[in-house]
Amino acid sequence: MLAKTFLHSHNVWLALIFGLFSTQLLAQDGVLPETVLGYQPTQKDVVIETPKPEEVKQCKLKVEQHGNGSGWALYGPQGQLLRRFIDTDGNQRVDEFKYYQYGLEVYRDLDTNGDDKIDQSRWLNTQGTRWGIDSDQDGKIDSWKMISAEEATREAILAMANRDPHRLQAVFISEADVKALGLTQQIGDRFLANRAEITAQMQKILGSTKVLTPKTQWARFDSSMLMPNLIPADAGKASNDLLVYENVMAIVMNDEESGFVQIGEMIKIGDAWKLTQVPKPIEGNQFEVAEGGLLLQPAIAGMPAGSTEGLTPEMKELLDQLQELDSKSPTAESTREEMVRFNVARAQLLDKIGEQATSPEDKKLWLRQRLEMIATATQMDAFPNGLQVLQQSIQKLRSQDAAKDLIAFAVFQEMVLKYNTSLQTAQAEDRAEVQSAWLKSLEEFVKEFPEAPESADALLQLAITSELNGNAKEARVWYTNLVTDYSSSQAAKRGEGALRRLGLEGQPITLAGATLGSGRPLSLASYRGKVTAIIFWATWCKPCTEDLPQIQELHRTYQRDGFEIVGVNLDSPGADIDGYLKNNRVAWPHIYEEGGLESRPALEFGIYSLPTMFLVDKSGKVVSNSASVDDLKKLVPQLLKQ
Repeated sequence: MLAKTFLHSHNVWLALIFGLFSTQLLAQDGVLPETVLGYQPTQKDVVIETPKPEEVKQCKLKVEQHGNGSGWALYGPQGQLLRRFIDTDGNQRVDEFKYYQYGLEVYRDLDTNGDDKIDQSRWLNTQGTRWGIDSDQDGKIDSWKMISAEEATREAILAMANRDPHRLQAVFISEADVKALGLTQQIGDRFLANRAEITAQMQKILGSTKVLTPKTQWARFDSSMLMPNLIPADAGKASNDLLVYENVMAIVMNDEESGFVQIGEMIKIGDAWKLTQVPKPIEGNQFEVAEGGLLLQPAIAGMPAGSTEGLTPEMKELLDQLQELDSKSPTAESTREEMVRFNVARAQLLDKIGEQATSPEDKKLWLRQRLEMIATATQMDAFPNGLQVLQQSIQKLRSQDAAKDLIAFAVFQEMVLKYNTSLQTAQAEDRAEVQSAWLKSLEEFVKEFPEAPESADALLQLAITSELNGNAKEARVWYTNLVTDYSSSQAAKRGEGALRRLGLEGQPITLAGATLGSGRPLSLASYRGKVTAIIFWATWCKPCTEDLPQIQELHRTYQRDGFEIVGVNLDSPGADIDGYLKNNRVAWPHIYEEGGLESRPALEFGIYSLPTMFLVDKSGKVVSNSASVDDLKKLVPQLLKQ
């Protein structure tokens, strides 16, 4: 017979003795769908499908055989799997608790040592790749067996927002990690010193920040590197190959305002990405220089990292000065003048070190670090005459016949800085001229540096700007060049989608995905015979919210005549989408996949701004691929009469 359920300690547990397999006996033993639905994941940030109270009676509970063990499976009103609790080893105790959304398993709790307590948690499929270890079984993740770089930054932001040093330590490089990677003592000691200061640094930062609050939500991972860099074992940094991101930034949201948090250098240990320094928010126009990445700083040719043996006295002195300067980098309390002095001094040192380096590759890395630092600090108004300094650097690199990729990097930094500075200071009547100069500089850059990775971004900017200026024909040319010449770039994926979107008018459209809430599959093909508006939107998009009342009125007025709306939500994980829809009483269905503006639906149509609206006629063909609210008011009544 099946044993009755019971609670163990703080965790919700089911003790099962499997033998009889009828739903009737399940009910006789008091195990009902309501019972199973009462159990929740040990970790709180999990979105799982739960039927409404009136739907629970339509759910079905079944006993299933799983190898040597057995389990309970709960199916929803539409036959979708909701829960599956399994005794995998036949010892009459449940050791796997599986939770589902849209019929896919998205989370799993595990008891791997048979003591009736959860010690591992996994996020799966649409909810990520995380695999956490709760070694003391207190409900908090102590370490990560698997976690992506993006998810690690999300954990770090949530740890800071919730004032939780323990959570930050779980995604921070540890002493065991340092040993496993075989890091040099100098680098390992620096990372472990950062770890030892987590609590103190967190208290210091959170005492004055406006960017990180209890309401802060992680929005996006960003890095100056499109992909991680591989540092070989023979580079002198570690006894093993290292996979590293440098200059990682997290974009966060506070209500409708975005902010930036410097994550710095990240490193992969096994299947888990870890931080090497405490995240630092960028407050307003103030900029605190992040600690220089230790792993991607070039080692001097023929010399192990951290060693000064074999260096010229001049180089040794410069490196000692840089280390001393970095140890006194500005803090949140530093004045702008102090930040400026630090930035200028560091730029001068990097320039001298680059000149002293004998290896061309080392020289390039030191100088690249200097150029990027100047551009970033100038953007934050923390480097005097930064634009002129960059321009002088470009002239010097050209006169020295420096590596083409280094010149391209310097020119692109100068272009972006010049454009942003000009746009901020230009009068309204002069902005068109600034925009024109920017487009011309992008075209010239692509012609001069066709093989530079920055050229893919330049082409994407040209295409998007042409679209925004209403020149779809020119935009198609730039998108086509991007897709043809830089097919392996991330920018090309958006370019392919944009070409698809621009060619939609007069053509049938294919759109399908899982819906928010129910998880049922939704296909636009089922709307054939209706006039349908497709709206790409997000909760943070202010124009989306401003347009909403008029669109709702259109829907109420014409729904009886055959007008429908399908939303495509492009929020990042953590957004309160359900709360937004409830508060604004949005009645139509919404397709959703994680990733925000980088999600499959967004890339599939090259969406770069919100809201974006398509209007589809009764035959399923697109009438407009960029409809406004006024377009809907005009076209919907006309299309309904056809």
